[in-house]
Amino acid sequence: MLLTEEELIEQIGKLEGWKLVKNTITRKYMFSDYMKGIAFVDAVAAIAEAFDHHPHITIDYKAVTLRLTTHEDGGITPLDIRGAQEFNEAFEKAR
Repeated sequence: MLLTEEELIEQIGKLEGWKLVKNTITRKYMFSDYMKGIAFVDAVAAIAEAFDHHPHITIDYKAVTLRLTTHEDGGITPLDIRGAQEFNEAFEKAR
């Protein structure tokens, strides 16, 4: 179920670092070194696999960018918000 525009604005406001870009929510995470970013990507992969909802991941040296959308529904759903929350928690543990 897609979030309404009002719900989306409210939920994004609660997610540190995330922003709406076209039909996705996006966040860039910065790390002190390359291997910390890779360890974070491993954690993201485990979380995503656990609830069968996978982000687009871009690794650029010390930066890891995640993009979330629910393709089947054509936009942002509560599943994307849940993923963003869990990825933020993983980031706090990885720093």
